Amino acid sequence: MRLRWLPPETTPDAAVLVAARGVRAFGDGFVSVLLPVYLLGLGFDGFQIGAVATATLVGSSALTLLVGFVAHRFRARPLLSSAALLMVATGVGFVLVHGFWPLLIVAFVGTLNPSSGDVSVFLPLEQSVLPLTVSAKERTALFARYSLVGSLVAAAGALFAGVADLFAARGVLSLSQTLQGMFGLYGVLAVIAMVLYNRLSSTLGEPQPKRAPLVESRRIVYTLAALFALDSLGGGFVVQSLLALWLFERFDLSVATAGTIFFWTGVLSAGSYLVAVRLAQRFGLVNAMVFTHLPSNVLLLLVPFMPTLPLAILLLLARSALSQMDVPTRNSYVMAIVPPEERAAAASVTSVPRSLAQGLSPLLSGYLLGLSTFGWPLVLAGALKAVYDLLMLAMFAKVRPPEEVD
Repeated sequence: MRLRWLPPETTPDAAVLVAARGVRAFGDGFVSVLLPVYLLGLGFDGFQIGAVATATLVGSSALTLLVGFVAHRFRARPLLSSAALLMVATGVGFVLVHGFWPLLIVAFVGTLNPSSGDVSVFLPLEQSVLPLTVSAKERTALFARYSLVGSLVAAAGALFAGVADLFAARGVLSLSQTLQGMFGLYGVLAVIAMVLYNRLSSTLGEPQPKRAPLVESRRIVYTLAALFALDSLGGGFVVQSLLALWLFERFDLSVATAGTIFFWTGVLSAGSYLVAVRLAQRFGLVNAMVFTHLPSNVLLLLVPFMPTLPLAILLLLARSALSQMDVPTRNSYVMAIVPPEERAAAASVTSVPRSLAQGLSPLLSGYLLGLSTFGWPLVLAGALKAVYDLLMLAMFAKVRPPEEVD
């Protein structure tokens, strides 16, 4: 049964995919806040925490690239169910493994997400089949709601991270026991996602084993991938786990307070998705992407220069209200300008360089945070992402999707 707030003429599979995104996002929300606290409790330093964050992103990139180039040979349901099984194993691994090198391996092969956004193997798989569940006219609206659910539920997950402090303060469990329990919950959420994926239509995404993954759209996809990689290289400096670490060190925040901040940044980001649809309808997908993303990056660059916590929070909140408007518009744009049979590969190829580039930055970010609490990673992130915006506008302003040409 189609959810009423989804766009008209969506199939039941759309509701399943959106619901599964929400389940996964809740786990990503609290894990991204608790990961640095958990690793600090195990005795890891800033460089080691950055290394674990890097391993999660690089490992996800490698798996995403592999799946993207073979996804056209299989239907969506078994691929997504297999990814959910890997998510179960990741949660169990973080509960049972405590040494740096073993955890680094678990982070590399698993699905853990240190970012507030979705950078896992699930993303290109879901994105490639979402357009099959809705008309072209409503595609951007569906991507907006898909992103909206992910952001809102991830925000709730970040707020839920405060439970760790609450349990520890009341003596119910020690902080380390509570954190282990949260990673166990991450595995339980993976089981729920697997149940949802098994409800997808068995025919969703007809396999095409004899076709090459990218033919007609190769050049444009590779160009977009390079630009998205630049954007994510900047974003990797401020993945949510490391932004939380900066707040802990610069302003001596508690886990509960940091979780509350990330809850409200997530809520503002979520609200912006629906605004992005209206902007895209009026100004076009590329213009909607750039003219909201660029101001947000200027705000991010200014955050470390704020002398007090309230001012820093104010800029982070303002930035969040703008920074994610490019997500549904970008995803819809990529799916619109490539042939349907090349969408899985296009989603993967544009996602993987983003994850790889984002995976390089946390290591340097953790090192910089170990040297100074000023916030140099935020400055670097804002500058690199602003360059991406200008290049995107210069190179793709005239490359319009079919619905904008008619």
